[in-house]
Amino acid sequence: MNKSVFKISQMDCPSEENLLRLKLADQESIKNLEFDLNERKLTIYHEAGISEIQSLIGSLNLGDTLESSEESSITSFNSQVQQKKMLWAVLLINFSFFLIEITTGIISKSMGLVADSLDMLADAFVYAISLFAVGGSIFLKKKIARIAGYFQIILATIGLTEIIRRFVGTELMPDFSTMIIVSILALIANAFSLYLLQKAKSDEAHMQASMIFTSNDIVINIGVIIAGVLVNWLQSGYPDLVVGMIVFIIVIRGALRILKLGK
Repeated sequence: MNKSVFKISQMDCPSEENLLRLKLADQESIKNLEFDLNERKLTIYHEAGISEIQSLIGSLNLGDTLESSEESSITSFNSQVQQKKMLWAVLLINFSFFLIEITTGIISKSMGLVADSLDMLADAFVYAISLFAVGGSIFLKKKIARIAGYFQIILATIGLTEIIRRFVGTELMPDFSTMIIVSILALIANAFSLYLLQKAKSDEAHMQASMIFTSNDIVINIGVIIAGVLVNWLQSGYPDLVVGMIVFIIVIRGALRILKLGK
């Protein structure tokens, strides 16, 4: 058994972790994966060489560096049943808040909430692909990844088009109170999701580190809250549009990563 440690500079939240899990799911030589999001490191226990694994990780363009590769005496690993339960829980939380945010975003005319809802949907897609890929065929995994990626890009492109229309057309004032309240609830949901992630892996050392403050989702939630405050303070819808544009770009970037899994 060999133990190889990678430094993944852009791995700062569970989404990147699940993308890596999916990318490496078909490698029979891999016996276990250990993620340290705080240190942004991935430890792989595997048989045979590391070159093919390194190539697969590199294809995701997450800024990977192989730090070490050596023999290991470890031969057994913990069950993944608890992890699957955790994935179902965070999937349901993310999808539920996608529905809540996109509904309230449309009603309140807030592009920030609509964009944040798509970010929630993107995470739900990643968790869903992880679950449906377990025990399934490589073809099924790739097909689901392609559908999820293209769907995200289409929705985000429509959102960006609407933002541009609002910038050049008549300015719409979103309901700032709805933006703030719903975003606070989404932030709590994301924090709870990360708590579940920590609890599910509490026996692993890297889960002792807090993932809450490194989560892109929580940063986005805070951004929408700030935009809501600025909308009220400046009596302008532009802060909402700026935040919405940034989040839509993040969603497209995540969708492109998901599409790589379909290749």
